[in-house]
Order: sequence, then C-alpha cells, then structure tokens
Amino acid sequence: MYAGGPLDFLPLWAFFLITIAVVLLFLELGFRLGGRRSAAGEVEKESSVGAMANASLALLAFLLAFTFGFAASRLEVRRTLMIDEANAIGTTYLRTSTLPEAERSAARALLREYVDVRLEGARSKHLDEAVRRSLEIQNRLWESAAALAERSPSSIVLGLYLQSLNETIDLHTKRLTESVRVRIPAIIWIVLYAITALSMGEMGYQTGLGGRRRPLSSPAFAAAFAAVMLLIADLDRPQAGWIRVSQDAMVELRQSMGD
Repeated sequence: MYAGGPLDFLPLWAFFLITIAVVLLFLELGFRLGGRRSAAGEVEKESSVGAMANASLALLAFLLAFTFGFAASRLEVRRTLMIDEANAIGTTYLRTSTLPEAERSAARALLREYVDVRLEGARSKHLDEAVRRSLEIQNRLWESAAALAERSPSSIVLGLYLQSLNETIDLHTKRLTESVRVRIPAIIWIVLYAITALSMGEMGYQTGLGGRRRPLSSPAFAAAFAAVMLLIADLDRPQAGWIRVSQDAMVELRQSMGD
C-alpha cells in the first residue's frame, strides 16, 4: 500500500556518499580526457569548452531548483493535510455529544484509538498496518452512524455528525495520496543524474585542457552538490527522512480527548 520512491532502497547516508562518488568520478574522467587531448596537441579553445560547461551547469541548477521546489511543496502539503485532518477529527469528536449515550461512548473510544493509530503511523515505518487499522475504525464508525441514521432519518444533529465523519474519512484518503504516494518520479532522478554526469564531465574536461588539477576544490564542490541532492531526497521521504512534519496538532488533539 505504501508507494516507495525509486531510491528508497538506499539509506540517506549511502545516497550522499554515492552522489559524491559520481561527481568526483566524472570530474576525473573529464580531466583525464581533457589532459589527453591537450597532450596530443589537438587544438581546442578552453573558452568554448567553458561556455558549454557553464550552459550545462545552468541547466543542472534549473533542474535542481525545480526538483527541490517540488519536494519542498510536498512537505507543506503534508503539514497542511495533517492539520486539516486533526481539525476534522476534533470536530467529529465534539459532535459525538449529540449521539445517544451508548453510541457516544463507543464512537469516542474509536476516535481516540484512531488518533493513536494516526500518530503511530506518522512516527514509525509501519504505515501499512496503521492504514489497515484506520480503515477498520472508519468502517465501524460509519456503520454505527448509518444505523443511527436509519432510526432517525430526519435528525439534523446526526446529519452534522455524519458530515464531519465523512470529511474525516475523505481526509484520510487525501492525506495518504498527497502526502505519501506522490513522490519524485524515477525519470526525474534519471535525468538529474544524467545532466550531473554530463556537467561534471565537461567541468573536468575544461580543467584537463588547462592542465591544472584542483585537489581541494573538487571534493568541496562534490560535497556541497551532494548535500543539496541529499536535502531533496530527504524531503521526498515522508516516512524515512530526517525532515519530518511535526505532529503537534494531532498530539494536542489526543490530549484534549482524555483517556
């Protein structure tokens, strides 16, 4: 049920190191090719190679900005939907006071468990189990409300309870889809790394034509570039990344519900 991203099999630290290795590898390959052509006496203006390298780097920067913007927007979507869901659950909980005593106690107990399950799903990696239990609780709440509606079809207050319960169920689906299943597509990662390899190769080639190796600047550049890529990958991992949406709104809701 949980839709993993194309690079989720890599831990973030491994992703960071591999990106550094890719950058350094293509810088070195480009440098050696440039040095070989320069030693062979083949005439090639370093300025023209530099212009192409700058154009490739500009294209890479644009793609990085686009991908980072997409990943950052998903973080904001996750935060907004979490708050919306907390508000919807809170409204549903308050409207249980209009139900008969037996149904009221059962509904409130289920809603308290529902919030616990949502918090556990957000904090752990057992999302599938949390989603399964959430659906079970939704079904039990809806079946109980539907039975009440059959007995009191003209009840306005019961209609308001059904409306808020329906919104809670809808937000579960929306949150699961928008927050977890929408990820950076594999094709974007492929194109991003392809342009990275091309740009680093051109940079190394330009340096090789000049015959000036830069042993300190290359690793620093590779680390800085890998850090940006790491940030994008982290933002794209809602369940396993280091950047997580705060669940304070849901925690405060659970505290307001009591034991």
